[in-house]
Amino acid sequence: MSKRAIITGVSGQDGSYLAELLLDRGYEVVGVVRRLSAPNHWRIEHLLDRIDLRPGDLLDQLSLIRLVDEVRPHEIYNLAAMSFVPASWDQPMLTGEYNAQGVTRLLEALRQVDTSIRYYQASSSEMFGKVRETPQNERTPFYPRSPYGAAKAFAHHITVNYRESYDLFAVSGILFNHESPRRGLEFVTRKVSDGVARIKLGRARTLVLGNLDARRDWGFAGDYVRAMWSMLQQDAPSDYVVATGVSHSVRDLVETAFSHVGLDWRDHVRTDARFLRPADIEHLVGDASKARGVLGWQPTVDFRTLVRTMVDADLQRLAGAGEPAPAAAAGR
Repeated sequence: MSKRAIITGVSGQDGSYLAELLLDRGYEVVGVVRRLSAPNHWRIEHLLDRIDLRPGDLLDQLSLIRLVDEVRPHEIYNLAAMSFVPASWDQPMLTGEYNAQGVTRLLEALRQVDTSIRYYQASSSEMFGKVRETPQNERTPFYPRSPYGAAKAFAHHITVNYRESYDLFAVSGILFNHESPRRGLEFVTRKVSDGVARIKLGRARTLVLGNLDARRDWGFAGDYVRAMWSMLQQDAPSDYVVATGVSHSVRDLVETAFSHVGLDWRDHVRTDARFLRPADIEHLVGDASKARGVLGWQPTVDFRTLVRTMVDADLQRLAGAGEPAPAAAAGR
């Protein structure tokens, strides 16, 4: 009998890669989608005949209880969230409802229906915020610097509480930034790759960004969903940092992307204070020693390969072609 898994946020970047991975491993995949006037399924268009889409909403407790009761999955991956950090300043209350209380509602549904279901919570490096130590690991204290980070910290702690209070197999993956050609256009990596492609094709002349000095630990989303799955295959539940251990500045990102198409970024990039966060995070870099040791997890796509692949994908998309998957890098 094949395993059954629920993925909330299946239409997002991570959800689409995770759905592919689970299908390849023989799972029956149920994807949870909110009812929208215009469905946003472009990332999973190629999977629609292989997955079962069900309505559900983290704001609606009854819809979650009904979903878990009807599907009775072996595993639940909660990837649904208000995911764009700057937008959390514009909608802090809604961010809290989805990213904090929404997690409580889903855990409560699991507790009421079947406590044997294994649960994955998508935590975030944004919880570290104003970092207390570098690199950051599972023991690093949280100091979130946005409503998004604060809500994710609540979700992380409530997952620990349900694990310890109700003996649930509930884990959190503290994932650092992970990107791909399926990343939303509002995120800086995709904003850069799309902007470079447009400039190269003569459709734009400039790219406007915020803080070029901010440093992040960027990896490939397809690598990171492997870590999610591995966490739920262990004998005992535990939380894990997932990261490459290498940080790059936004300036590095820009330079790599422009040089890939033979352009000098300084001729095209300008900064604007409107794109700065009210409270920014300067330097995030993760220590994934535990994930490497316990899960046997390793990233396969390095930073330069990732950036170049994203630029190539946007060049092809804008020219009317499809999206290639990043090839594994030869080395770090």
